[in-house]
Order: sequence, then C-alpha cells, then structure tokens
Amino acid sequence: MSAADGFRLGAVIITMGNRPAELNALIDSVTGQEGPAVELAVVGNGAPLPPLPAGVRSVELPENLGIPGGRNVGIELFGPDARDVDAVLFLDDDGLLPLSDSARLLREAFTADPELGIVSFRIADPDTGITQRRHVPRLRASDPLRSSRVTTFLGGASAVRSKVFGQAGQLPGEFFYAHEETDLAWRALDAGWSIDYRADVVLHHPTTSPARHASFFHNVARNRVWLARRNLPALFVPLYLGTWFLLTLARRPSPEALKAWWGGFRAGWREPCGARRPMRWRTVWRLTRLGRPPFI
Repeated sequence: MSAADGFRLGAVIITMGNRPAELNALIDSVTGQEGPAVELAVVGNGAPLPPLPAGVRSVELPENLGIPGGRNVGIELFGPDARDVDAVLFLDDDGLLPLSDSARLLREAFTADPELGIVSFRIADPDTGITQRRHVPRLRASDPLRSSRVTTFLGGASAVRSKVFGQAGQLPGEFFYAHEETDLAWRALDAGWSIDYRADVVLHHPTTSPARHASFFHNVARNRVWLARRNLPALFVPLYLGTWFLLTLARRPSPEALKAWWGGFRAGWREPCGARRPMRWRTVWRLTRLGRPPFI
C-alpha cells in the first residue's frame, strides 16, 4: 500500500432534506471512488434524513444552523476536529463527483505536500461543462482549467486537512452563509498552510445564482464586515471595506438589493462577530504575493 493509500478521507454532506435523489447520487459517486473507501457523514440541517447506507455517520439537527454551522457538526462526526480522518471533503447535496479518480488525486496531493491544507475543486455544470467565473477562487479567473495556489476556496467543493481545524479553528458558525470559507482560508494561511485550486478534481453542480437566497445581499455585506473585523490588521479594515463598498455601488444593484446590502453592512458593525485575531503582516505579504492583497 502506498503512502497516499494510507491517507484517510472523510466526506461531509449537508442536506436540507428536499433532494433525496440527488443526495443518493452524490453518495454513490463518493462510494464509487478508486482506492480506499471515503468515510461518509451526512448532516440533516434542520431536516429529517432519508435512509442511508450502512456505515454512514449521520445526525439530524432540530434546526438549520446554516452552512458553516452544519459543516462544523459534520466535522465533529469524525471525532474532535475530525481526528478520525486525515482530511475532510465538503460536498453540497446536489453536487456529484463525475470522475472516479478524485479521491486518489486528493490523497496524492496531500501526501506529496505536507504544507497543503486546503484543496478547492473545479465546479462544472453537468450539462454544459462550463465553470462560472465566480467558482474560480482567484482574480485571474478567465482560465478555469488552470490549477494554481489561491487564497480562498469553495465551501461545497473542497477538501480540508484535519490538522487545519486544530490549528486554525473550524468554520465561523455565526456567519450562517457567505464568506465563511474565506474566514477559514485566511486563518489557515496565517497558520502556515497553503491552498490549491485543482482543475482536475471536478464537482458537477447545476449553474445557479447565489442571489436566489433571500438573505444573500444582507449576509454578504454583514459577513464582509465581520471578515475584516475578525481577521485584518486595523489599517486594512477601512481599505478592504471601502473597496468593497465602491465595487458594490459600481455593480448597480437594484434598490431592494442595495437596501438589504446596506442593512447587512450596518449589522456587521453592530453585531458581535466572534474573537478578533488579526493576521500577521507576513500573511498580508503572502496574500499580496498570491495576487489577492487583503484590500480587494
């Protein structure tokens, strides 16, 4: 058995209970991966679970804890900070792993690079094969088939080394939805880990707009403020938020969207956001060298 085969993978799937056919198809795509079996954990986020295959770890939560809160519960199904496995895949219940070598590629990547903490997958529409620009976690996103080092990742199409949780913490549950991945990514980078975007690890997911969620504009603005308050040196907080304020206006949102965004922006200053742990200046420089200084 190779070193990569000894690297244990677990997968956390969050479901709202309304897509049982898609959930079963995703589970089949995970259990059909090459090599050692990927352990599965399914979290019913405020919803009952359908019958699951034997051996799948599962929990039904009485209420919806949001995406990061649900994923944190899934992490703990693999022991404290997922100690029962070496890395955790986060998958959306309407996604699918179309290629059977994804788990092998992840094992090889983590084994080859001990400093690799997070891998972000390429998301492609199952019908068109197109990867939306917003699904490439870097500014130079015109070529989604190019793999690279990046500064953030896509929550529902990713793998995180378990040691990252022990050193950088889990996802910020209070965010509920939006920017929780960047919060963890910045803390992981500050702890010395690297993040890769891998175009050859593919997740099929239908093309959707994040604005379909009623709370999208509010949460995006509130969590952007929380992200800065929690993680940035004081000098960068107004620079970062000022840049995003101008970008939002330049995109000309509808009056209703702008009202929700402004309400979220104000809430981000009024409401508690958890412990503040500003990143080190060498992390600021590292983000800058990777093409994403923390004021963009």
